[in-house]
Amino acid sequence: MNTIEIDTNTQEPNYDLIKCTASLVAAYVSRNAVGVEVLPALIDQVHTAISVLQGSTAGSTSAWTGPTAAQIEASIGQDGLISFIDGRPYKTLKRHLTAHGLTPERYRAKFGLPADYPMVAPSYAERRSQIAKAIQLGHKVG
Repeated sequence: MNTIEIDTNTQEPNYDLIKCTASLVAAYVSRNAVGVEVLPALIDQVHTAISVLQGSTAGSTSAWTGPTAAQIEASIGQDGLISFIDGRPYKTLKRHLTAHGLTPERYRAKFGLPADYPMVAPSYAERRSQIAKAIQLGHKVG
């Protein structure tokens, strides 16, 4: 296995952040199958998470606090949820998040969303609920 030598005498302010990100991603990739197309998103997610935990984002002096309460509320439409990744509306966010290498929990954490932030548009959830009730899903037979 080839290793990359890194000059540890560098004075770059984000050196520790980059080194930590590289170490964590390398450890994860060594134990998990990760597609080449997902690797940049994984690196970005790890870098962002470490930056948030350190209390600052790379290249800036103040930490990003995420969307405001008004932006979060505005992202929940009756017929679709507005993605904080690309700004487009979706009935469900699950497939969209998976395409970007995120889980619902990671998405909420990355954008500072509350734990009860929905992953399905309200009208879609209501329609699915009506269908489940119509076919008596969850009722015991007998």
